[in-house]
Amino acid sequence: MHNQEKNINVMLWAVVVVLLGVMLESNKVDATVWNVGDHGWTFDVQGWESGKNFMAGDTLVFNYKVGDHSVTIVNESNYKECIVPEDAIIYSSGHDEFVLNKGITYFTCGILGHCTAGMHIAPNAA
Repeated sequence: MHNQEKNINVMLWAVVVVLLGVMLESNKVDATVWNVGDHGWTFDVQGWESGKNFMAGDTLVFNYKVGDHSVTIVNESNYKECIVPEDAIIYSSGHDEFVLNKGITYFTCGILGHCTAGMHIAPNAA
């Protein structure tokens, strides 16, 4: 009997592992990949996020010509003032991807003057 109980426990753990794998994969399927600005991260992209239903786990892709723009994440007050703090991490690969967490994430271009020219978005993920 002891071997039968051990075999049943092993089978139950195997089923649990498979179910967890299926659940994790199903969450990935539900996530959406969004190309910011539809035609690229450029001037006047402000408002692009309006009317879109973002979910935590969605990916935002910022495509732009290297050297022309960049992407940085800032807090709400820096976003409103178009300020990029000195200690901000600035992404500049030309193809930057960010997975959204629940809530609002504030993105701006890190190049001086670009935020005030409309290069900032604040998607709100449910």
